[in-house]
Amino acid sequence: MPSFIDLSHTIFDGLVTYKGLPAPIICDYLSRENSKALYEEGTEFQIGKIEMVTNTGTYIDCPFHRFANGKDLSEIELAQCAALDAITINAFGATEIGKSFFEGKALKGKAVLVYTNWARHWNIAAYFEGHPYLTQEAAEYLRDQDAKLVGIDSHNIDNTAGKSRPVHTTLLGAGILIVEHLCNLDKLPERDYQFNAVPPKVKGAGTFPVRAYASLL
Repeated sequence: MPSFIDLSHTIFDGLVTYKGLPAPIICDYLSRENSKALYEEGTEFQIGKIEMVTNTGTYIDCPFHRFANGKDLSEIELAQCAALDAITINAFGATEIGKSFFEGKALKGKAVLVYTNWARHWNIAAYFEGHPYLTQEAAEYLRDQDAKLVGIDSHNIDNTAGKSRPVHTTLLGAGILIVEHLCNLDKLPERDYQFNAVPPKVKGAGTFPVRAYASLL
């Protein structure tokens, strides 16, 4: 039986994932107390309500996030985000993660997870400033090596100091999915595991939270 490693942050009421975007509101739509009027005694239920932007917590980006004619969450294949053979890239201590981190690695058809240890800043102010990111050259190399998905345990896979997002453009333009805000990548081996990050099948959305996890073989 495989063992599992949870690679997702917990989403909670008021969580700020990305500065400038609203935090989720998580509350009762129907509380257990109010449900007593609808059901027999001892048969209470709770129905929750969540209001949030899709870029919340640990989430996956598909082509529609960047391109109007790109595939949305309802159109991507499970084979793009489930039971993917994976490889961990150790970029601990780096801010600008270039092509050299990926050279000589077997990337074809893999989920490529970039470990930076930036998740240690999750939910504090330091998370948003000076975060690690991939360069455009690295993204082009990953595209040319036929990586299937690229994930990172950082605030953004792109440099957010400017307004361009070449890594998103390059990867999503090639149909390569992106997972951001991962955690616990330090617990992963370099290889011999599978990665899963399946979103709900939502039409007209390009991003959504996932329960990302690794299964060790």
